[in-house]
Amino acid sequence: MSLERDIGLMRRLPILEELSEEQLRLIAFSAENRRVGDGTVLFRSGERGDAAYVVAAGEIVLTVKDGDGEERVERCGPGAMFGARALLLEAPRQASAAAAGETEIIQIRRAVFRRMMTEYPDIAVRLHARLSSELATANAELARVADRLDAAAD
Repeated sequence: MSLERDIGLMRRLPILEELSEEQLRLIAFSAENRRVGDGTVLFRSGERGDAAYVVAAGEIVLTVKDGDGEERVERCGPGAMFGARALLLEAPRQASAAAAGETEIIQIRRAVFRRMMTEYPDIAVRLHARLSSELATANAELARVADRLDAAAD
């Protein structure tokens, strides 16, 4: 796996788009590249997360069980990041992740990401503003859904 390819993949990720070429290089150099076989479980729902992953090649399947025991599936292909919440929060994983076939992943540890935010606080400020805006948008959308549900219940 090439450092330049990893930087190219990371450059397109919304959570990393605020980083300069040099900063992306630092993260890519510190990240762990892994090849995993079909069915390899990267993490399970409920486990404490300490890293995010970028799919370099292949596919990862994320599964979440709902209250009725039904499984919801999301597929992540090349260029997709999953588990990004673990870069920011020490919280249990909300889904399980497993490889669907031979897959190459880039693992970015929370410690590396936090060090980047500490060394470059301007990035942290911009990321905070962006995430706050996304959260406000999500809250507004949820309020609209709640209003529709209330109107339908009347």
